[in-house]
Amino acid sequence: MMTLIEWLIHGTIPVGDGALSVREVVGNLFGLASAVLGMRRFVWAWPVGLVGNVLLFTVFATGELSGTVAEPLWGQAGRQVFFAAVSVYGWWRWSQLSSAGGASDGGAIAPRWATWPERMQLVVLGVVGYAVAYAVLMQIGSWGPTTEAWILAGSMLATYGMARGWVEFWLVWVLVDIVGVTTLIKAGYLPTAGMYLVYAVFVVIGFFVWWRASRTVVETTDTDEVQREQVPA
Repeated sequence: MMTLIEWLIHGTIPVGDGALSVREVVGNLFGLASAVLGMRRFVWAWPVGLVGNVLLFTVFATGELSGTVAEPLWGQAGRQVFFAAVSVYGWWRWSQLSSAGGASDGGAIAPRWATWPERMQLVVLGVVGYAVAYAVLMQIGSWGPTTEAWILAGSMLATYGMARGWVEFWLVWVLVDIVGVTTLIKAGYLPTAGMYLVYAVFVVIGFFVWWRASRTVVETTDTDEVQREQVPA
């Protein structure tokens, strides 16, 4: 009889004539929980997301688990590494802001629209990030470098934007989800593709939740960086 750890690592869930990897399903459930917590601006969004990152990295770094492609999806695997790195930063930043007073509605951070210079920063980072990701993925032989490069670069931008508290990060996630769903279906990662569709619903809801909060919620901390006036775009 499998132990819980063995089931998590090697287990499968029968679905019709096939089976789903337990790691892929559980990893995405942690990711979904992180998205919900992030929408509410709870610090726990970051450590919960880290667990999902670790599980999903092990899934995408071994392409044979999908049952459709034998080549790793290094773009998907790589973004889990970036998620983990930015999650540490986001966890630290949100914890610092929360300890200093947080937002007026009890959230760790007060959402705001990025300034135009910050938006230009996102555009530049997106272009450079895509070019670098595409070149690297072509070299290491990832399954779909054209789409995976955007999934990787877009995920970087969205996660960084969330850490900074910019409302625009939800819109970036929409673009990532559109590309991600089609790519993952073709590659045979159906649980993750399905989870992307669920994410899309929460992304739309999250955008409006943060947009509304950007008009009413303010920081209660004395930190200079987070005391700037909230100006809707």
